[in-house]
Amino acid sequence: MNDSEFHQIADKMMSSIEEYLDNYDGDTDIDCESNGNVMTLSFEDGSKIIINRQEPFHQIWLATKRGGYHYDYKNDNWVCVRSGQLFTDMLAEAIAFQSGGAFTF
Repeated sequence: MNDSEFHQIADKMMSSIEEYLDNYDGDTDIDCESNGNVMTLSFEDGSKIIINRQEPFHQIWLATKRGGYHYDYKNDNWVCVRSGQLFTDMLAEAIAFQSGGAFTF
């Protein structure tokens, strides 16, 4: 994957997360803010989830209360380099944990 392809794929994923959270009608408020390559999700308890595009590695990095994770793009999905878990699954778990409510994409 070249840099242009990475940006297209990462931008699409970040936009879809932001759009989904803007339309989210759950029990808790999740504030979503993007600044450059970084998206920050803020929760009512003050905790945050950080999603960061790492262009040099063509990876997406996820930082949550439970830890940090790196994702490579494989077979049309962002996949954790350690666990093999999909990005959206792990993000949904982190959002549910930090918001205290059920959450799925």
